[in-house]
Amino acid sequence: MRASDRRPLPRRDLSLTALGLGTAPMGGLYSHTRFAEAQAATEAAWACGIRYFDTAPYYGYTRAERRLGALLSDHERDGYVVSTKAGRLMVPDNSVSKEENGWVRPLPFRPTYDYTYDGILKSFEHSQQRLGVVGIDILYIHDIGPYTHGERHEHYWRQLTAGGGFRALQELRRDGAVTAIGLGVNEAEVVQDAMQEADLDVVMLAGRYTLLEQMSLPLMEACAHAGTAIVIAGPFNSGILVGNNKFDYQDAPPEVVERVQALKAVCDEFDVPLPAAALHFPMAHPAVVSCVTGARDAGQLQTNVAWFEATIPDELWTALRRRGLIDDAAPLPGEGG
Repeated sequence: MRASDRRPLPRRDLSLTALGLGTAPMGGLYSHTRFAEAQAATEAAWACGIRYFDTAPYYGYTRAERRLGALLSDHERDGYVVSTKAGRLMVPDNSVSKEENGWVRPLPFRPTYDYTYDGILKSFEHSQQRLGVVGIDILYIHDIGPYTHGERHEHYWRQLTAGGGFRALQELRRDGAVTAIGLGVNEAEVVQDAMQEADLDVVMLAGRYTLLEQMSLPLMEACAHAGTAIVIAGPFNSGILVGNNKFDYQDAPPEVVERVQALKAVCDEFDVPLPAAALHFPMAHPAVVSCVTGARDAGQLQTNVAWFEATIPDELWTALRRRGLIDDAAPLPGEGG
């Protein structure tokens, strides 16, 4: 498996490289990233054949979109695929502090949820300007669901449905402003609800189908059946699978730490880095077209590529399944599923 391998979206004339570059680190997630570091990571990704880049207005409070647009501006537009997200409008606000919601040194634009028809169109237009492109390949609705919104979920869900948010998304695709539409979320259940409301081409699923957890298998099977592609994001479950003890963007609870230690012990038996196994595992599912990882600098990017392209013995996967660390129904690398 190569980072530069292409996998097509079943229902759209669009293909993604098997490994994509996510730009949350470029936006300053957990720590500040200098522009030179972001530039080096992007150039290293390009040199490795990566041509799929994902961003969002929320990342660094517009910093990531601005940086990515500048960093890709010297490349021909048809030479890469870019996705961004809608659902938050970024409102100028000088009260933004030096650290908010995990973003270090965010720009002075306050995120304000808006999933209405007008809100989605306005968010898209703002992203066009920050990225410096007219046509955006994939537009995801960002962070909808009870996990994000709690008691306010029904309010924002009505904005997407009765308020026309899904309609705006589908009109952008119909008019050719975007090639594909979907959701970018951290929870599986809301994807199934959205598939009843809109004709989704692709779903970016963060942290819910990984080596650590496979509770979203029913959704994965539904997407494979419907021809809705899956882009895996958060393959390291916010970083715990690469050793930073974060899970779902917070300190990992003891039971998660214990499970990670069990996974690592098996990987150590086969002399396989745990992060390499984490990148390989979700790619075996037939619904998956790409895996997106973040990189703060060129070194991290090159390490991710080395893990992604590593050779892993089939015996590792059978050992993990035999010890109850992988769901029996999950397709395994090497099975040809």
